[in-house]
This record gives sequence, C-alpha cells and structure tokens, in this order.
Amino acid sequence: MRALPDYWLTRPPFHLDERTRAAFDAQLAALTQATECQTIRFEWPVPKWQFLSYAVEHAEIVLHGTGDPAITCFEPRQADDLDTFGNQKAIYAATDGIWPIFFAIVDRVRFAMSINNSCIRVADHAGALHGPFYLFSISQSALVHQPWRTGTVYLLPRATFVPQEPKQVDAAQVHIAQLASPVAVQPLAKLTVTPQDFPFLADIRGHDDQRMEAYVAAMQRGDPWPDDPHVANPSSNR
Repeated sequence: MRALPDYWLTRPPFHLDERTRAAFDAQLAALTQATECQTIRFEWPVPKWQFLSYAVEHAEIVLHGTGDPAITCFEPRQADDLDTFGNQKAIYAATDGIWPIFFAIVDRVRFAMSINNSCIRVADHAGALHGPFYLFSISQSALVHQPWRTGTVYLLPRATFVPQEPKQVDAAQVHIAQLASPVAVQPLAKLTVTPQDFPFLADIRGHDDQRMEAYVAAMQRGDPWPDDPHVANPSSNR
C-alpha cells in the first residue's frame, strides 16, 4: 500500500478487557430494546471514543455528531458537497467512533469556517483494509479562536443507511466510513462529548480556504494526492 501524506492521522490502539467488553455489550443490548432515545451516563474508565468504536463494530449502530442535544427524530436534509454521495437529501452517519466527535465539538454556529475532514480505510493489492486514517482541518481564521464546544454523539439504528461506495485514488481503493439514510431516523441513544473527548484535538489543522477548495476538488475527482493545503501545523493548535 502506498504511504498516505503525513497529515493523515492513525487511530490510537485500544484493547478492552473482558469486564469492559461485557459492560459495553450490556449497554448496547439495552439500547436496542429501548422505546425512546436514552441518555448514556458514561461511567467506564476508558475514553468515550473507545465505546463508540466498539458500538459501531459490534452492533447494528451508526453515529452522528452535532451540537444539538435535543434531537428526537432526524429528518433528511439537503447537503452541500462536491461529492455526489455527500450531496444528497439524507441523514449522514459514520461507522467510526472518532469521526462524529469532530462534528459534535467544532462550533460552526458561533464561528464562520470551512471544514475538511475524512475517515478512510485503504485497501491494498490483496484487498486487505488498513486504517482507519483521519484528516481534520478547519479555516485558519477560525482555528486561532479555538472554536470548540460541548456536543452530542447520537447512536442511530443502521437499518436504513446505505454505505458510500469505495473510491479509486491512484492505485488504491479508498473506503470512506460514511453512510446516508434517505428516510427519517429516531435515535437509540445519545452521549455527551467535550473537546477533551476528541483524541485528535491538538491535531486539527488550519487551512487557507482557497487552497482547500482546489484540494477538495482534486480529491473528489480521484486525482493523485494533492499537495498539503494546510497553513498551520498541529503544534500551533496547542
């Protein structure tokens, strides 16, 4: 597999003990039987992203991050994206436990910004998937203000969601951890998250908006990996 540009991030390793796995299984079983959205009271001695990662990998659950803590039903909305899959009238969700926390904790209501973000797995010539790998970037003009907030990650039933088709980038097949549902969805549960729950908070990069537009367009066309459009490295975020 060809190496990704160095601004892509790798998920931290995690290993859950049997007691924690059993507790997660019990929580997920209870959620699937509930008749209304449950508020998860997180009492386990592990990062929240590990629970969310376990949920999408071991249950028919997908995740949606937002700043709104009071959603009782998700309705399809028209998206605004260069990519055809990302430009539907739909509800979008992720099959990854870290990616939705980004949407939950980045405050796009109080701060004007563009964002560029992704969570991918890359298939090698034998078809084996590597990753997940992440990219998180916001406008440099917003980054200097540290535009973070407390947010919510919703756990949604996967049944009506359709996954995004893999993309061919150079010689690699790229799988994006995104799904879309064309119909309304009622959440199973919600989990409050803070900026400190996002493991890549110090790695969110700043970009020049005009350079980023060209970068995203090249990525959507499946062109070779473009040059790094970022103007701020992670050390400037601390």
